[in-house]
This record gives sequence, structure tokens and C-alpha cells, in this order.
Amino acid sequence: MEEPGRQNALGELLEEFSRAQFRAKDAGVKVERIERRCLEFFGKDYSYSIIQNPNGELSSHYPRQIVFLEYESTEEDKNMFESTVQVGKLQDLVNRSKMARCRGRFVCPVILYKGKHICRSATLAGWGELYGRTGYNYIFSGGSDDACADAEVTDDDAAARNWDSQFDKVRGHDIKLLKYLSVRYICDLMVENKKVKFGLNVTSSEKVDKAQRYADFTLLSIPYPGCEFFKDYKDRDYAAEGLVFNWKQDHVDAPLNIPPCLMRNLNIDWREYQSWDLVKQTQNYLRLLLHIINGDDSSGLLVHCISGWDRTPLFVSLLRLSLWADGMVHGSLEPAEILYLTIAYDWFLFGHMLVDRLSKGEEIFFFCFNFLKHITSDEFSSSGRKSRRKSSQPRDPGLLLEDFCALKPRDRGSNTSLSSDFSVITEDSPSAFGNHNYEAVDLMTFGAQSHAVWKKTHTSSPHAVLWSRTAEEHLLYPPGAEAKSSSSSSSNHSDVLLRAGSSPLEVPQRRWDTCRAFSSLSAQSERASRLEAVRSIFLSAYNTAIGLKTVSPSPSGAISGLLEQFARGVGLRGPSTIV
Repeated sequence: MEEPGRQNALGELLEEFSRAQFRAKDAGVKVERIERRCLEFFGKDYSYSIIQNPNGELSSHYPRQIVFLEYESTEEDKNMFESTVQVGKLQDLVNRSKMARCRGRFVCPVILYKGKHICRSATLAGWGELYGRTGYNYIFSGGSDDACADAEVTDDDAAARNWDSQFDKVRGHDIKLLKYLSVRYICDLMVENKKVKFGLNVTSSEKVDKAQRYADFTLLSIPYPGCEFFKDYKDRDYAAEGLVFNWKQDHVDAPLNIPPCLMRNLNIDWREYQSWDLVKQTQNYLRLLLHIINGDDSSGLLVHCISGWDRTPLFVSLLRLSLWADGMVHGSLEPAEILYLTIAYDWFLFGHMLVDRLSKGEEIFFFCFNFLKHITSDEFSSSGRKSRRKSSQPRDPGLLLEDFCALKPRDRGSNTSLSSDFSVITEDSPSAFGNHNYEAVDLMTFGAQSHAVWKKTHTSSPHAVLWSRTAEEHLLYPPGAEAKSSSSSSSNHSDVLLRAGSSPLEVPQRRWDTCRAFSSLSAQSERASRLEAVRSIFLSAYNTAIGLKTVSPSPSGAISGLLEQFARGVGLRGPSTIV
């Protein structure tokens, strides 16, 4: 099957993502293209090895080609070094440890930062899940789906009949994998100590391991609301400020627990965490994670929730984008490329159930990228460089005017969707809302324009090139551009180390005074400009491929919802309050 125009890559990714949850054994041609692009983007800045998971043998909702980043390298020096990774040993540790965690979602390194691995996983499996899986795999000779058979667990020796010994064995392998990856810090986002279903403890966590097997690690309990809470976010027209989680629910029994040594120098009153709204809580948790990885020169970090496919990718993605904005990771990638990589790898290929979450209104995925506007200031910076000025953190009215003038949501079954030819406050109607002039900006222009702003600050040429309305379609791959790739073998093992690289993409630029809402970008720090570029490209692509659902109690539907959103955007009305 011939590959379609590569300029539509981001749109194709989002459409595939919103169609069905990724399953390794069901991957088709579109998924193969997504995988190739991920490898290309990783290969621009890193040498890596591949942990093979072609049919989901390791985990059914993990990538078929799991990337193990070894070291930073440019395209020119990749062949100057030999791999020091024993992929065979790593794959063996993964095979032995996968049953220790919920759904077989083992500890997996996903970001390499100053030689340290930032990892993700699910939480520890409880005896209910372990019992069910061992029985299933014993009866059906390995079973299917999560592929969690483990010979060491199902053998006939005496230890296999004793559940304490079972836990010693599988969690012992999990600990070996963590230590192999030099992980010291384990950050648990669960609001429960254990997940209970039908009266059974189906999952557990390191913090309540009775045998204290994880005593050698620094454990942090940082409870964060699950995906269900993000329906409230959507129902408030995507306004996160003022939205506070109900900590008094029966199932919420995991308190905040952070070692005192990690609280220093952050100027955060952690005693107030239950009063924080969603914005403040996410900001403070991200600052904590950044503080940890910047404060230890040799140890890695594990982040997990229950299944590892909602809250976990939220923070993994924010970490990746924050470090990228500071020039600390993925230095060769431009905004559209890092956006593609984090959506494809951190969310889609690790099994986030976007289609299910959208059907329930649990829009944690959208929240992640819209939230970038709240982490542009220097307090989130890892570069050690002071920006020209700190970016302000305005009150969050949901979707701001800059977003509103650009949005053109595709109908996703909502009675508040907008038609494709709707426009807002054009220069042809100067009398509207005083003397303020705004041009109607469609979604394509909105995303591409911000990318052009970022490009303008990263080019030596003082001249702007001609603009095209299709610029956003060319952000990832100009027509005719082909990926360059090469491969080399490591002398230490037989696995192939995939290499990919290409020259940085040049993107059409324009004089960027079309929408006044973006005029402030010229005075922003480089970090802020980068993150705003990613966010605007995301808003453009998301609303074109998926669209937003706003809630309106009025039968007037689209108009009332639109006016409500606009009123909030221009400050005529504050966001509603949830008690």
C-alpha cells in the first residue's frame, strides 16, 4: 500500500488514535508508519536499541518496538561508539518481571536525561491478578492478550505453591530490572493504596508492600485524580482553574508522602495539597518530578499510576516537553516533531484508550497539551538559564480568546459543534467589540502560525519567507521529503540498533501579526515560545481531527455554548464553580 502524503502525518496519527486502542498484535499499515516516524525522531538525537514486542508477547498494549535510549549522539558521530547495552539481558529481565505489574505493563525506560532513565509502568499486581494470570496461563499454555506467562512462576516447585514466595519471585525480578536501569525514585500517582474490585485486591503498590521489598528505593506517594475526574474538566468547558478533587471519597486512602529532603527549595506548602485545583496540583507535581531528576546526577525515576495509560503518560509527556523546551532532550526536533513523537509514543503506542475516554468525556489527553500554557515560566526550567522575563500565569477561563478565534471543531456528535465556515470578529467588521481588530484564523493557520513564530526566533535570516495556508500540513514532512535512515550492529549483541536521521525541516514563515493574540510571543522566553508553538499546533490538529465537546444546558445548543465560551474568553464572565 502506497504511503499517502506525509504532510498529513499528525492528522493521520490522531485519527488512528481516536479510532481504536493500540494493540500490538492488531497493528496495520498506518501503525507501521507511525512506528517508523517515532524511530526516525528518536534517531535524530540518540543511539538506541530495540526491545522486540512484535505481537504483544511482552505486553499487548506496549509498542511493538520498544526503544531503549543508550546515549545522546548526532548523526555524524553515531558510528564512533559501540553499544554498552546487553539487550539480551534486558529482554530477559523484562520477561521475568512483567507479571509483577498490573496488566503485564513492566518498568520501561522512555526518556534519557543526562544519562538517567525516566521510566513508566503500571502499579504492582495484587494477589488477585497474579492468581488469575498464573491459573489462566497454566490452563491455556501461555494464553493470549497480555501474554503474561512466566515459566518461573508456573513451575511445580514448592515455592510456586506459596504466594509469599510467588511475590518474592516476581517482585524480585521487578526490583532487579529497576536496579539494572539505575532507578532510585518511584513516584506513585494512585489515590488508593490498593485497587479493589469485587472485594479482591487486584493491584497493590510499592508503598504498601508488607515485606518492604522496595525499601532500597525512595518511594513517593503523590496521589493524583484518575481519568474520571477529567469529565468534570470537560463539563466546565475545559477550565481547570478552580476544579478541586474530592479527597473525601471512600476509595481515596493514599496520603501524600514525600521524603523531607525532596521538599526543600521548592517553596511549596505540601500540607495544602487537598485544596489545590487541577492547575496548581499538576504544576506542583511536575515541579517535584523535575526537581528530583535535576537533583540526582546518577539515579533514574519511575512514574506510574494503576494501569499506566492515563495519568502516567500525562506526566511523562509533560516531562518530555518541558525538558525539550529547555533544550535538554531531543535537541534536533522542532515543535511539530516533538508533538508527534510524544503523542505517538507516550500516548498511542503505550495503549491510552482515547476512543473510550472521549466517549465518556474524560479528556485527560486534551488537558495534557492545553496545560502547556501553565508551565512556560522559569520555575519549571531545567536548563539553569534565566529567560528574558517570566511568563505570566493568567487566570484560566478555559479556552482563551486566542484559542476561540481559531477553533473550528469537527462535529463529534456534540450539539455545540461549529460549522466549518464560521468566523469571528474579522477586520472587515471593526465596529464589533470596540476598536479591537482581530482576523478570523482557521485551525490550520492557527497551528502553523505559532510554529512559524518559533522558527523565526531560531533562524539566522532576518527575512520572512512567503506564507502558505497549507503550512500546517507541511510541518512534519514537506512534500517529497523522505526519511534518511541507517542501521548498524552492536558488537556486544546480535540485535540491530536502528538509526534514523534527517536534516532539520524548514517551515514556511510569515509576518506573524495576523492574530493579535500572538503578538506577545515575541517578548517571551525561548522556553515559552517553544511550548506555545507545540500547544497551538496541537489545538489546530486536535480540533481538525477530533474536535471539542462543550456542555450547554440551554436548548439553543451551539450558539449558547459558543457565546458562553466567548464571554469567558474576553473576561465578561468567570468560570463556573464546582462545589
